[in-house]
Amino acid sequence: MSDRIAAKERKTAETNIYIKLNLDGNGSSEINTGSGFFDHMLELFAKHSGFDLKVAAEGDIHVDLHHLVEDAGIVMGSTLKEALGEKKGIERYGFFMLPMDETLVETAIDLGGRSFLNFDVQFSQDEVGGFDTELIEEFLRAFASNGLFNLHVILRYGSNTHHIAEAVFKSLARSLRTAVRQSGGGIPSTKGVV
Repeated sequence: MSDRIAAKERKTAETNIYIKLNLDGNGSSEINTGSGFFDHMLELFAKHSGFDLKVAAEGDIHVDLHHLVEDAGIVMGSTLKEALGEKKGIERYGFFMLPMDETLVETAIDLGGRSFLNFDVQFSQDEVGGFDTELIEEFLRAFASNGLFNLHVILRYGSNTHHIAEAVFKSLARSLRTAVRQSGGGIPSTKGVV
């Protein structure tokens, strides 16, 4: 198994983001975004995906968290894409349905080289932990667009905003864990390229 590790940095007038990702890690994380809630979601993502994840992000959070969260998604997507390389031998598809108390979230992923996000999630509150819940969709759109993968996220039911957000990140992590798994063989497409 070749090393599937990548690191990317993005500097703009609004943000400075550095992300390092190891797809064959043990779920360890070192996260610092300036938002405790966003840090927690990314820590959950690392733990449940089994990826080692380092995120150092700073930006104009005195305005709000929008630029930082979106740019983190951009860098995370491009880092994932680089770490996957040719995608030889990967499962390509991943699906997970995650329960968390009264909440049930399902995600489905195709690492097929085309980006698409379907986000069918309604939050009961606009904010949790000082974090605008609408930014979760912004993060996922940037992640899928720059990682070049299809991502479908569906809230089957749930009422607690924290539980819903946490279930989204955990289910995403578990789906990706399956999709990146190497099971041998060639490129997982009849086209011969993914």
